Amino acid sequence: MNGIIEKFIKNASIQVVHYLNCLIMGKTIFGILLFLAFALSCMNKVKEVKMATSAKEEVLPNVVFIFIDDLGYGDLSCYGNQKMETPNFDALAKNGIRFTQFYSNAPVCSPSRVAFITGQYPFRRRIHGVVGSTKNNKERRQANFLDTVGPLLPRLLKKNGYATAQVGKWHMGGGRDINEVPYPTDYGYDMSLVGFEGIGDRILDNDHFLSDMSAKLGKGNIMRTDKHRITEIYVDSSLAFIKRNKDTPFYLSFFPGDVHDPFKPTEEQTSEFRAIARDEEEAKFFAVLKETDIQVGRLIQGIEDMGLTENTIFIMSSDNGPTDWPRYYKNGGQPPSSQGNLRGRKWSLYEGGIREPLIVQWKGHLPENKVDSTTVGAVMDLFPTIMNFTNTDFYKISSKLDGIALNQSIKGTPQQRQKPIFWYFPNVPTPGNPDFLTPKLAMRDGDWKLLVNEDGTGPQLYNLKNDPQEQTNLAGKDLDRVKEYTETILSWYSKNVVFVD
Repeated sequence: MNGIIEKFIKNASIQVVHYLNCLIMGKTIFGILLFLAFALSCMNKVKEVKMATSAKEEVLPNVVFIFIDDLGYGDLSCYGNQKMETPNFDALAKNGIRFTQFYSNAPVCSPSRVAFITGQYPFRRRIHGVVGSTKNNKERRQANFLDTVGPLLPRLLKKNGYATAQVGKWHMGGGRDINEVPYPTDYGYDMSLVGFEGIGDRILDNDHFLSDMSAKLGKGNIMRTDKHRITEIYVDSSLAFIKRNKDTPFYLSFFPGDVHDPFKPTEEQTSEFRAIARDEEEAKFFAVLKETDIQVGRLIQGIEDMGLTENTIFIMSSDNGPTDWPRYYKNGGQPPSSQGNLRGRKWSLYEGGIREPLIVQWKGHLPENKVDSTTVGAVMDLFPTIMNFTNTDFYKISSKLDGIALNQSIKGTPQQRQKPIFWYFPNVPTPGNPDFLTPKLAMRDGDWKLLVNEDGTGPQLYNLKNDPQEQTNLAGKDLDRVKEYTETILSWYSKNVVFVD
């Protein structure tokens, strides 16, 4: 910095002597004009130097993205759970902004995660449903893993000087019978600690057949423990990563899986909720939800103890709606976890399968205890949003993104989305409740939502402002809108849903 100033002063001195000579030799007007031009140049140079200095001295915010597996829209007490409280999630909402019109990009986990890390519709990246075995992926005509070519959020953050970590569920390649896949670190993470649906260092459930299959694949340091302890270890690992990198900006993907069934709390944890639960499965669910809340609170408190809270952005959401296996409906039962008052659950394109919580906290920088019920957003939007908050250059790949930046709404001013959000789900598997089975395509445009099959059959049209529970199909009454939307969504489908042949 001092060298820049010395060079500037030296050049300025030479110019001043030249202008004075012009004045002495009688070239008064010419000399004055030159001097004014020089003064303006000085002002601009000083401004440029100040801007450069400011950019260099800028403190980039840390980012923690908490992505809960299979959490329903109505599971947190700040989103309407009246049977139990989730105080740490609620505290995030109280200290930040909460959204009620936010979506996952699929009703299952793998494509939702792909949408986040790429900022794109996951179907463009050949991931349509759960990344399973080689046989299952072939039947679904999808890839065995997310390729490493194209926009990747952790890679861009790393290039911008961020330390990056993936801790928790991966599910974008690896596991079952598939081990010839990239490691999470190949996508831009400095370190990773995942579960049975990934390779590299991982923690596996002691009593789980898919964890047994993962262990046989090798490729990483493997630890076995009881499921109810896994998230606690994830928090320990996350805090250790943050402590190692507390003097540099860091990015953490924290993806716990406790609230994905099967639920495996301890007897002591379960017994606390039997009195309020309708059955044993709901008691177990409440127990693992409480444990998730405790561990997320421990992560947030650990960051607070390091004095990093005011420079850390916390973003929290979920990958899809709550479980809906047929077994839960036997003998008149109901599945645990809640989609609130919305229709549909996991594996459904009705609102209950894709509408998710979104909470953002950045103390001292964002509104507190605010609810945005206007802005319509999706998981893929978090990519450009995080790029903007972290001052990360993504200009070269911005045209390849499908997500839009939500920074304006997160700062407190609701946004009006200018283009629809689209979904595709091949209905594999199908929901346990037949009433939740949907056509394979969906789009939301303002207050309107259309569901239709890829051949244009079975249209369902809903006005979500007037009918958030999707009970009144208006397709037979608004034929012009159905025709327009069907043409739009089928055009999108033909260009953006890519299959592996």
